[in-house]
Amino acid sequence: METNRVPGESEAPGAEPAAVDTAGLGLDELRTLRRDALEQEADLSYLRRLLQGRVDILRAELDRRTLDRQPRPPRAETLLHRLPQILADAPSNVRQSARHVTLGTPRGEQYQAQADALMGDVQLADLAAHACAELLAALDRLTAHEREVSGRRQLLQRTADGCSAEITRRYREGEARVDDLLAGPLLPD
Repeated sequence: METNRVPGESEAPGAEPAAVDTAGLGLDELRTLRRDALEQEADLSYLRRLLQGRVDILRAELDRRTLDRQPRPPRAETLLHRLPQILADAPSNVRQSARHVTLGTPRGEQYQAQADALMGDVQLADLAAHACAELLAALDRLTAHEREVSGRRQLLQRTADGCSAEITRRYREGEARVDDLLAGPLLPD
């Protein structure tokens, strides 16, 4: 078994990955595994936000179509004008400790490509050209993939937390020393 592979890195969707044996890794390996897990988690966070934004836009378009069937005064707002409202995050009702993630463009273009591929034939620039059934199918695909991405993110978070806990344990129990960390490797002249 490859011990330095980050869980969630290459598992098939829906597959249950094996847990990483952090006790058998050296400090440098633990730090590398933690860093890699956090980087991949940040990349997945980016993908998840892309997916959530597209889900919100599709839902808003479907809601608009439903409201257009009801008698009321015509609205001057278009979907484009409503984007700031659609994409704004409402305050969370869940009270829990939040994990700080610095979002940026992912290291690879694979995440943008994944989000684009999941849209299928439905392009956000021309939602009016698609039937409700097409929008609902795209919404179902995006929602299912967002759930899968969330599960992979949670696994990466558990991996990073496990590495941090093991590093902390080693320092607390004297298996590792701060002096060694501060001294660092000797550099050649």
